[in-house]
Amino acid sequence: MYPNIKLLDLAGPLQVFTDALDERGVAVYKTVILSLDGNSINSDTPVSLSTEPILEWTEQHIDTLIVVGGLGARIASQNTDLLASITELASKSKRIGSICSGAFVLAACGLLKGYRAVTHWESCEELGASYPDIKVEPEPIFINDRNVWTSAGVTAGLDMALAMVCDDLGRSAALYLARSLVTYVVRPGGQSQFSEALKVQTADGNGRFDSLHQWMRCNLDQDLRVSTLANQALMSARNFARLYVAETKQTPAKAVEAMRVEAARTMLENGKISIKVIAKQCGFGNEEGMRRSFVRLIKVTPSDYEKRFKVRYLPFNAVES
Repeated sequence: MYPNIKLLDLAGPLQVFTDALDERGVAVYKTVILSLDGNSINSDTPVSLSTEPILEWTEQHIDTLIVVGGLGARIASQNTDLLASITELASKSKRIGSICSGAFVLAACGLLKGYRAVTHWESCEELGASYPDIKVEPEPIFINDRNVWTSAGVTAGLDMALAMVCDDLGRSAALYLARSLVTYVVRPGGQSQFSEALKVQTADGNGRFDSLHQWMRCNLDQDLRVSTLANQALMSARNFARLYVAETKQTPAKAVEAMRVEAARTMLENGKISIKVIAKQCGFGNEEGMRRSFVRLIKVTPSDYEKRFKVRYLPFNAVES
């Protein structure tokens, strides 16, 4: 870490690795917080953190090296001594990673050259422009390309850490940690940084249709034509359609389709349900209707999406080679 990190970028993954236990209740990982000089480091909150100097670890084998993000990342990426030290640590690490804007530090070290990478969606364009030799993808919450991991903003670092635990110890261990931390079931890296629900809420700045959107997400298997939605919103169909477009900048049909695709993506990622059943439960009617919506919105078929992003179920303590 370095001065002015975002505290949650550190705290989330640190808690995951600290809480990971084997079947005997023994800690699986030893976690250490490093900085260039080993002094106390300020975060972007009133909390300061004790660190150890990087120099003490330059001769050690490191399993996982992670650079956290924060407002200080741009300054840190210009500190030649820090970059040299991180590069040396990386050469002794089994895998390296970054959280949010920590990607800029790894990029300045040359450690992301030729790799797929992500950072916070607001900074993806800047990262790509500053380092054209990096294959920046703005959509995923995290990316694992060979031994290099990068994640989007803040809570995505927790998702990345859980995915690392899943790789090391198996899905059961990762799910146990997720339940313990009261977070989502382990989310694959291909999941979007910006959910459809949040996109709709952002567009509907006045929150005029918040209740309706919640109802829609709970009733995706129903006939959600304009007349149905208008009736739920206690409006005439004509007035509803006009006002909905004005408030959310999209038609009701587009909103329904996007919500159905997002729900289907989650089921494909985390469940064992067939595509046929998912299509029915999400309101597509049939597999072909679901396929058309997937291709139209995310440019991939449901079967291809499932092959790429479905989390494999492994027995507790099973280690993937």
